[in-house]
Amino acid sequence: MLGTVRFVLIIFSIIVTLILVLPLQLIALVAARFGAPKPAGYLPMMFHRIVLKLVGIRLTVNGELPKHRPLLLVSNHVSWLDIVILGAVAPLSFVAKSEMLSWPIFGKMAQLQRTVFIQREQRRQSANQANAIADRMTAKEIMVLFPEGTTTDGNMLAAFKTPLFEAARFALVASPVEEALVQPVAIDYSHIHGLPIGRAERPHVAWPGDLGLGESLIPILKKGALDVTVHLSDPIAFTEQSKRKIVSAEACEAIGNMLLKR
Repeated sequence: MLGTVRFVLIIFSIIVTLILVLPLQLIALVAARFGAPKPAGYLPMMFHRIVLKLVGIRLTVNGELPKHRPLLLVSNHVSWLDIVILGAVAPLSFVAKSEMLSWPIFGKMAQLQRTVFIQREQRRQSANQANAIADRMTAKEIMVLFPEGTTTDGNMLAAFKTPLFEAARFALVASPVEEALVQPVAIDYSHIHGLPIGRAERPHVAWPGDLGLGESLIPILKKGALDVTVHLSDPIAFTEQSKRKIVSAEACEAIGNMLLKR
């Protein structure tokens, strides 16, 4: 009973917050078209931070984001919460699968955060999709890529898909700098109600592909009291000589090492 009441109150509070932020974000998106993208990045960050407070998620960040641009963040992907958690760290935008556009509410919210939507199954379009990401990076925006291509149970990394790492190369070519940066990021769901989350419990906070969004969302909103740590590794320099598969392997290793230390 208490879980249901908590769930209703949280959903109501999130809706009220969204209604208040939405008009401001629409104005910010118009301003971004005229060369003022900062408000369009900061408003979603504020919204995500409020959502974390409402849900009862405590976020800890280890490491720092570099000031250098272009910058591409590559992260493991465990839950629908990953978007909210990383979105609360800094003003940034995501790379997401095109199917998300059809999701009720969440698809529209992703658009409002200026998400770049891609079709992973169309490999022939990977260069164009990488260019779309690079255009945003060239404009000094931080982009987030989930190279696993899907969520996992949180216990292990899936193989990284490498084509979109070319966005770093394309952004480098279009920028007056000698290197772009690719920063590995590890999201660690570590505790719930103060108790450590082990291998057996971790899938309960994850969002595996065969589980509906509602089936994953409702239990977390009912329980709350979740501790999450975002680990930011040292960035990897992407130069003219860099190979995307090598950079991808280095990023995968760095994320794996950070998760092993949990």
